[in-house]
This record gives sequence, structure tokens and C-alpha cells, in this order.
Amino acid sequence: MKNSTLISTIAFAFIMLLSTNVDAQKFAKMDKSPMDAAAFPTSYKESNKLIKVVYSRPQLKDRKLSDLAPNGKVWRTGANEAAELTLYTDMKLGKTTVKAGTYTFYLIPGETEWTAIISTDLNVWGSYFYKKENDVARLSVPVTSGDSLEAFSIAFEGVDNGVHMHLGWGTTRIAVPFTK
Repeated sequence: MKNSTLISTIAFAFIMLLSTNVDAQKFAKMDKSPMDAAAFPTSYKESNKLIKVVYSRPQLKDRKLSDLAPNGKVWRTGANEAAELTLYTDMKLGKTTVKAGTYTFYLIPGETEWTAIISTDLNVWGSYFYKKENDVARLSVPVTSGDSLEAFSIAFEGVDNGVHMHLGWGTTRIAVPFTK
């Protein structure tokens, strides 16, 4: 075989190998309820976080909040997988001290108050597999109202001796206090 033919054959094989890999990759479409995270301190430059939550952000899309997160029923806190809460230091929810670690964060909606739940459950889809016996802490918090939010949202606010986790969807607002 001539040297030029060998080089052409190797070059052709190499090009075919590269073109096959490009076509083989499949990427998922954008999720209808994209995953998001909120943390405190909120600055991405701050490495000493106190708390972080990873959750999915469903949209109302002309639906009622009460249909998506029914009163009296354990709710995953968002969409898809249940929200994952990480405490980087021991903190209190109400009078209960919760050790630093990763947990699932559930809510039970109500007319005038919602119950926040920290559970040892991990890697769960929705709230279908919720087990009350795995609760670490619970706290009832009052419902307030605000401007309408299309997408379910979570934000943190630093306060004396802790942080408040603000949750909002539609015109419903709750604030869950965590203290050091």
C-alpha cells in the first residue's frame, strides 16, 4: 500500500470516528419545572454557607395553588424530587436542634399556617414516600400574602441569630425561621 493511500485511509477513519461521536450525544429538553438552589449567605463568592436548599420551580400556568399543593397534605416543596435541605452548621427549627447535614424539606399547606418538616428521607420523588417517623423537626408558620409569583420561589434573609427561609407562590408567602 502506498504511503499516501495509508495516510488517506487513517485520516478518513479518524474523521468518521469524530463525526459519529458528535451525532451520538443526546441532550434532554429543558425541564418544565427547572431545578434551582437558594443559599445563605446569598453571594456566590461566599464559601461559608449556613444553609442551602435545592428544589424545582413549578409554574402556576393558570392553575390554583390549592390544586398543586393541597391543604392538609404533605407537599414536596416544589416539583419533581422533594426539596433537599443542607445545613452546614447545627441550627434550630423552632425548639428542635437539627444537626448539620442533608435532609428532605417538606411542607403541609394550610389556610392560615403551613407546617415545615425536616426529614431524614433522601433521594425521594415527590412526597409519595413520606414517612412521618423520619421527621427530625416540625414547625407551624403563619401564611401571609404578597404580589403574585408565577414560579414557586425560595429566598433566604439573614436575621439576628439565624436566617429566614422565605417561600412564595401565587400570592401565598411563608417564612420559616432557622436559628443558631
